[in-house]
Amino acid sequence: MKPIFLVATVGLGLALAGCKKSDSPAGSGSAQSAKKGDVKDAPSRIDGKMVLLRGNGAEPSDLDPQLVTGVPEHMILMGLFECLTGQDPKDLHPVPAAAERWEVSADQLTYTFYIRKNAQWSNGDAVTAHDFHRSYRRILEPTLAAQYAYMHHVVKGAQDYNEGKLKDFAQVGYKVVDDHTFQITLVGPTPYFLSLVNHTSWMPVHLPTVEKHGKAYERGSKWTRPENFVCNGPFTLAKWEVNQFISIVRNPKHWNAAAVKLDEIRFLPITDQATEERMFRDGKLHVTDTVPPTKIEVYQKNSPAYIRIDPYLANYFYRINVTKPPLNDKRVRQALALAIDREGIVKFVTKAGQIPAFNMTPPGTAGYTFRSSGSAGVAEAKKLLAAAGYPDGKGFPSVEILYNTQDTHRSVAEAIQQMWKQNLGIEVKLLNQEWKVYLDSQRQLNYQICRAGWTGDYVDPNTFLDMWLTGGGQNETGWGNKEYDRLITEAGRTADAAARLELFQKAEAILMDEMPILPIYFYTRSHLISPKVKGWHPTLLDLHPYEHLSLE
Repeated sequence: MKPIFLVATVGLGLALAGCKKSDSPAGSGSAQSAKKGDVKDAPSRIDGKMVLLRGNGAEPSDLDPQLVTGVPEHMILMGLFECLTGQDPKDLHPVPAAAERWEVSADQLTYTFYIRKNAQWSNGDAVTAHDFHRSYRRILEPTLAAQYAYMHHVVKGAQDYNEGKLKDFAQVGYKVVDDHTFQITLVGPTPYFLSLVNHTSWMPVHLPTVEKHGKAYERGSKWTRPENFVCNGPFTLAKWEVNQFISIVRNPKHWNAAAVKLDEIRFLPITDQATEERMFRDGKLHVTDTVPPTKIEVYQKNSPAYIRIDPYLANYFYRINVTKPPLNDKRVRQALALAIDREGIVKFVTKAGQIPAFNMTPPGTAGYTFRSSGSAGVAEAKKLLAAAGYPDGKGFPSVEILYNTQDTHRSVAEAIQQMWKQNLGIEVKLLNQEWKVYLDSQRQLNYQICRAGWTGDYVDPNTFLDMWLTGGGQNETGWGNKEYDRLITEAGRTADAAARLELFQKAEAILMDEMPILPIYFYTRSHLISPKVKGWHPTLLDLHPYEHLSLE
């Protein structure tokens, strides 16, 4: 998933720009520091209802689970829809959800899911195996152009259907055995499959509703408007006030509604972190999307009960559009990578315990750590740039870094801008765009260098590596390599765990040699959280199933 957030601030001893105040949907609050007694806890109840107030980072691009790609969208959708499997709130291991149980064949290729007979859509319709079958066909339809369709390519025939090579969907490995029995046959053993099917791309949609308000297999349906919305999760969509808040309320039709403690969750799209922190301190949020780095040490010292910094399976990096010169020369890309002082960025800019990244996959992901040969320094970067025809940056055309609007993304971009000027003698321009526009520019390759982030969709190196397949829906760099494709495809069909991880090693070595991406650091996840919030456990993916949360 594409994260929007970043914990960062000014630093590096350079004249980096400070924060810019933006309008808040709920007021700005005071400008005091977070000292003992300064923090006012948000109320547990509003008009007698238990309402969780959460910062969401950005206005979501959509609420169609088969079209979205980002964290801001996922954080809302996980309350609105329910997949075949769910997640344990403490460690996210797969648990029963829409399917009350499942069976796995001896060869690990066929999964049989038994749908709950009391599962309902929010409009009262029964949730059946047919809903999952029709939904999975929708995301694979080429006309929908779903970027996350490749998440289904582990299923027999799914990739060929998605690419238009297979016309008969009946030949894809989805089978309705009966109304409450759904069977999935895979291409090869997939050890993370039960976690994979909990991703947004595996959420079912109510096809009659989609078709009522548009075309099922094309974009543009208005079914996600609150007055049209139908879902099957523990909450349902109540209000969507653009750039103000999104409200989801307890779904009385959900099979486990009696166990849901929260009456409502309000998601506030606040891109300015200083504003968000003031709102938290003024009792207008229970949970923030992030923490301004200038306030991290203050909270840790004066109000430690309110701050959380946890490990997070995510990578902050820059995409490079390899179709545009001079970035189509891998020596240039390698030089840019070597000229970034990652240690300086995490020490002076981000300040929340992030780890400098020299590869894509976070270390220790399901037993996998990339065997890096180390990183050369600025001297080697200069040699590479000279070999590409730009000694000391002479003759190098100005390039542009695109980032989604957030002051902290700008801070990192400005730091790298100065590093490249100082170390390589090249000029870099900066361009910011709002979240939706930025996603569109990235998707259309309308950029040169683009800020990016990736959060694991499940705990396995595959989630960080299969996105770079040639033409992949999340690739968005113009890069492709046949040997890389072969290795990732083979890894997806390899049952032997050690052999599978070795295939990933070879593939990632190619990725880090070709450098269509510039890894910068591995995330941590920081939040300000009211002690009133109960059931919020640290998890590697920073997911917290809402049906398990409550307010004291």
